Amino acid sequence: MNKYKETFGVDISKAVFDVHGSSKGHDRYGNDGPGFKKFLGHLPEGSLVVMEATGYYHYRLAQFLYKNGVMVSVVNPLSVKRFIQMKLAKVKTDKSDAKAICDYALVNEVPIYNALTDIQSECLQLFRLLDIYLKQRTATKNKIHGEAVLGGALKVCLSFLDT
Repeated sequence: MNKYKETFGVDISKAVFDVHGSSKGHDRYGNDGPGFKKFLGHLPEGSLVVMEATGYYHYRLAQFLYKNGVMVSVVNPLSVKRFIQMKLAKVKTDKSDAKAICDYALVNEVPIYNALTDIQSECLQLFRLLDIYLKQRTATKNKIHGEAVLGGALKVCLSFLDT
């Protein structure tokens, strides 16, 4: 089913990413520019790299690989989790997760990643920041309302929070 020379599963975290190749086995790299370049240097031509959508951590590696002509797939973490559960796997490590992602890609049709342009990427970052600020604003408003309902808060504190 797999038409690629080799498939790599990637489990990525803040500092490192674990890689399992369908024929190469396990390796680990730093989640930074030098780590990306080292991984790129070990990739055979015609490979597919599959990783879970992790929010922020996967994005830089996916963009880097895409811009360097590597076929990348970013898959839903829940799909991989269910796949692992179906196999009744009990061990959960970064190394085993990378292998599971690789196995998942070998038996399932995975979507090919379309990278965002620089402008789209910047807009996405701005929307994420806006979302954070709106959540903080709502939390502050809820806190003010809660303090007002309790009635014991000083007016000075409420006026400070209300600004």
